[in-house]
Amino acid sequence: ANVSVCASLAQGDTAVFSDELNHASIIDGLRLARQRHGVQGGLHVYRHKDLAHLESLLEQSTAQRKLVITDSLFSMDGDYAPLAGLAALRRKHAFLLVVDDAHATFVSGQTGSGGAERDGVEKEVDVVVGTMSKAMGLQGGFVCCDAQTRSFLINSARSLIYSTTLPGPIVAGAIAAVEVNAREGGALRGQLEQNQTLFSELSGIGVESPIVPVLLGPEDKALEASRSLLRRGFHVPAIRPPTVPQGMARLRVALSAAHTEEDLRGLVSALDDCGALRA
Repeated sequence: ANVSVCASLAQGDTAVFSDELNHASIIDGLRLARQRHGVQGGLHVYRHKDLAHLESLLEQSTAQRKLVITDSLFSMDGDYAPLAGLAALRRKHAFLLVVDDAHATFVSGQTGSGGAERDGVEKEVDVVVGTMSKAMGLQGGFVCCDAQTRSFLINSARSLIYSTTLPGPIVAGAIAAVEVNAREGGALRGQLEQNQTLFSELSGIGVESPIVPVLLGPEDKALEASRSLLRRGFHVPAIRPPTVPQGMARLRVALSAAHTEEDLRGLVSALDDCGALRA
């Protein structure tokens, strides 16, 4: 979905501004847009969550149209984009704001609508890209936008036009997931927040979201720690270059509402035993 949105919207005299830690699918979509359309206004990468840097780049641009794209919840660092600040810049500079909500759907906001709901700016985001492969437990992606943008994407997004439609069981599963979220999502998000708080208290690691990076540095250290945890019954993948920069290898803990206090205490004990908490 990110590839379709980026490759379709970033054309003509458009300047694109992308957070430096955006997901690889956004990067690939923007690269495709540059190859297909040229992106006459240029592709600009702003420092992670740095609104002052972004505004400086916006002020320097003379492009007819401007597009800002960001993850809402960043997949490797577990931090949230400053969507309220981005919305304020949107009001000032009149750009199109695109948000990849893959990791925040059903996780963030009072009703689980995602990062924009969490920050109270749902009506100030132009396009929301989501996935059914995270909290929904399915596959495929979706785009939320106004009717005009929807029509444009349906007629211009090649990876949509030339793809086979989603299988019926996947669509039925997505509908069921929406219904489950409506009935049980509030309680599940409450439990998830409790688990985040407990994990932070037990580990001493600051926790902003269910994605908790445990930085270890060298990739061999991260790989060995991951193997040690797996032997203890905890699947915590090692994230290493090129996914993250050299020297920034880490364990990626993904907390869930289904985790029990016993699970979390056991995980923290295993992390301590393998040296991850003393890195």
